[in-house]
Amino acid sequence: MKRRIFRAEHDAFRDTVRTFLAKEVLPHYAQWEKDGIVARDAWRAAGRQGLLGLAVPEEYGGGGNPDFRYSVVLAEEFTRAGAPGLAIGLHNDIIGPYLTGLATDEQKRRWLPGFCTGETVTAIAMTEPGAGSDLQGIRTTAEDKGDHWLLNGSKTFISNGILADLVIVVAKTTPEGGAHGLSLLVVERGTPGFERGRNLDKIGQKAQDTAELFFHDVRVPKENLLGERDGAFVHLMTHLAQERMAIAAAAIAGAEHLLEITTAYVREREAFGRPLARLQHIRFEIAELATECAVTRSFVDRCVEDHAAGELDAVHASMAKWWATELQKRAADRCLQLHGGYGYMTEYPVARAFTDGRIQTIYGGTTEIMKEIIGRSLLG
Repeated sequence: MKRRIFRAEHDAFRDTVRTFLAKEVLPHYAQWEKDGIVARDAWRAAGRQGLLGLAVPEEYGGGGNPDFRYSVVLAEEFTRAGAPGLAIGLHNDIIGPYLTGLATDEQKRRWLPGFCTGETVTAIAMTEPGAGSDLQGIRTTAEDKGDHWLLNGSKTFISNGILADLVIVVAKTTPEGGAHGLSLLVVERGTPGFERGRNLDKIGQKAQDTAELFFHDVRVPKENLLGERDGAFVHLMTHLAQERMAIAAAAIAGAEHLLEITTAYVREREAFGRPLARLQHIRFEIAELATECAVTRSFVDRCVEDHAAGELDAVHASMAKWWATELQKRAADRCLQLHGGYGYMTEYPVARAFTDGRIQTIYGGTTEIMKEIIGRSLLG
């Protein structure tokens, strides 16, 4: 089915993204995976190409275009290229809205130009060893010391944690914490007491640095409070729909790409003297996956349209996120199986897709949390 959500300008942007991937990412990606981190030059190259800060106002060096469909193009092309390590979606779609929507004019002047050029890599630190999807469990504290905040605690599983120059930290600013006692503090590289732990060894997305962060009596200037004091819970809930849609867009693109490469493989691979594609079981597997992708694509594209128009609610974003990511997971499993022994070899894209995509049902809110949000909306 022909997609209806993109215009000529989106198609032109897609060509730009593909050129960037071919020139600046894919030739270096194997080395980044060995290193466990993306070269900073790639971030600066993305900035020069205009891929960073798409929605940031032009006065701060951004693209000045809040159309979410451009972010969808980025998510789709990076997924199809098998290059999730350069976490542009995290930078643009998750952290960007906090800086453009909550920062003061002074903060925007300080942070957004580097955000758009790639000189300033960003991260957001919510997850702790004992608190993941449940923000009520956050223990990191920020004590008001009059002219500064005193930040103490630790975070884990922080994407861009090693590279980040600017980290938005979720911390308790009241003893109770929770929905009415969390704030967002921006910690900058080099701040005394801010330390990075291990670059964590993951089963997939090897090029994407994921770290532990530690805060020992970190003095955070009062002017680095982002948004309202004790208002982090509302701020976080406001922006989660976009994060989940970005993940959903990448997930359905990943499932479709798996379908494409597996369809090509079963046409070429022979068993019992004929191509696998001639076997009824294989044809049924491909038919089922193609149908699931087509149905999911229609729903996700509708959600993208609604979000671009400012009409998407949290429930439908949660539906798109859990359904598309679970489909991606199933597709990776079935497509690897159809590749046989070759599917288990990391030189084959299906093997990398299997491990790289496994996190999709976990971060941005687990499948179980998504179902809870939907269930509550229906049942109270």
